[in-house]
Amino acid sequence: MPFVPPTDLIVRDAVEADLPAIVAIFNASVPGHTSNAELAPVTVESRREWFRSHLPNRRPLWVAEQKGEILAWVGLRDFLSRPAYFISAEVSLYVAPKSQGLGLGSWLLGKLLAECPRLGVENVISIVMAENHRSMRMFERLGFARWGHLPKVTNFHGVRRDVVIYGKAIAAKE
Repeated sequence: MPFVPPTDLIVRDAVEADLPAIVAIFNASVPGHTSNAELAPVTVESRREWFRSHLPNRRPLWVAEQKGEILAWVGLRDFLSRPAYFISAEVSLYVAPKSQGLGLGSWLLGKLLAECPRLGVENVISIVMAENHRSMRMFERLGFARWGHLPKVTNFHGVRRDVVIYGKAIAAKE
């Protein structure tokens, strides 16, 4: 069944005051070593520069908020910093543990994908740990394809893991 957002769910540009909640949601995924490549939780201070690199009209960072609580966040960042890659962006999506499995992440990512032509993004890329089957299924349901596989490129305290690169071409704004 598709996710039906509650009427009081708000999606908005993140503000710096949201950074503690954004970091908390991110850090909840660190111990499993299947959602990101961090070996230990990050701090709010260590993520300030990352936060400030998001630009609402080019590389947004959105939060999904309900009754003042941030349930999820999604953002785009430059895929690579070289100028010719400007049409491609990497997406990051994290959902608070209590809100996972409801379809919120897919719904939020779908909203972001719909905005990509306005943002000048023609390719959306995600780097997913190969053990993160839930994320891989979500990306595939949303029309992403496997664009690459990198074997044993991570090292989680002695455990080597693969990553899968997912991509989706977005119709350019005419």
